[in-house]
Amino acid sequence: MTWFIIFIIVVALLFDFLNGMNDAANSIATVVSTKVLSPTQGVIWAAFWNFAAVFIFGVHVAKTIGKGIVDADIINEYVVFSALMGAIVWVYTCTRLGLPISVSHSLIGGLIGPALLIGGPEVLIATGIIKVVLFIFLSPIVGFLLGYLLMVATMWIFRKTSPRKVDGVFSVMQLLSSAVFSLGHGSNDAQKTIGIITILLFSTGNLTGEFHVPVWVIFASYTTIGLGTLAGGWKVIKTLGTSLTHLKPVQGFCAETAGAISVIGSTLGGIPVSTTHTITGSIMGVGSVKRLSAVRWGVAGNIIVAWVLTIPGAMLISTGVYWVVNLIVK
Repeated sequence: MTWFIIFIIVVALLFDFLNGMNDAANSIATVVSTKVLSPTQGVIWAAFWNFAAVFIFGVHVAKTIGKGIVDADIINEYVVFSALMGAIVWVYTCTRLGLPISVSHSLIGGLIGPALLIGGPEVLIATGIIKVVLFIFLSPIVGFLLGYLLMVATMWIFRKTSPRKVDGVFSVMQLLSSAVFSLGHGSNDAQKTIGIITILLFSTGNLTGEFHVPVWVIFASYTTIGLGTLAGGWKVIKTLGTSLTHLKPVQGFCAETAGAISVIGSTLGGIPVSTTHTITGSIMGVGSVKRLSAVRWGVAGNIIVAWVLTIPGAMLISTGVYWVVNLIVK
């Protein structure tokens, strides 16, 4: 293994760290905004469950990233490096701006950019990309509907219970729902880094045979995303936890539970969904139960614009990086 390959693996783990940092908000925004946990307690709680997912879920999403987006024959260390740099620049910028974007889609956009430059549309795997793009729209819709229905059902079940008692019950229940959502986040998002490192190792001859994931790659990726979550993207947490809508513990529980169901279902199906899209949709669904005006739709609109721009934005950056790297190598 050359020093450049080792350097790219370090860059991939940096991407994984930023993934956890931006997506910390997905796991803890609701539990922090409802004051069940302090921000510091929240990130420690989420980071622990992010890592715990390593012992529960397989590597279905990693296989989709590794061999389901672009033709593996055109992948080399320069393509992987460019894809990671495109994703890192985009994620870091959006995290600094407080925008909860999809880290997974930035990586996918980062892969597509250099691939198009090398071989044109023919090297793209349409089925994998269509599945990803479809879930850009489906995951927030599913999250919205599940959040709305869970909130309606919970309000009906506890309709004769005092608000104070409901808050007490769901302050405890929210610890469980945030833990399950953090498990889902860790399982889906860490696997994106696992996939990119594994395809790097295969494309450079450091792994041979059938596509398989080394154990050290799995543990390194899960550990790094947990550390990123521990660092916390505080501006993004504020956007999701307080700027989008006002939440009480019962609403936080319903939003997290809806998000967890969506993300874990997608992980088991090998679909690299955005945990950001899912939890944002869930929060809006829960907030809409009492009245639509409870959701700050202007903030929601800014988030959606960032979602739409993520794949093309990362594509442009990674294409530029690959072009420069190619000039230097030649």
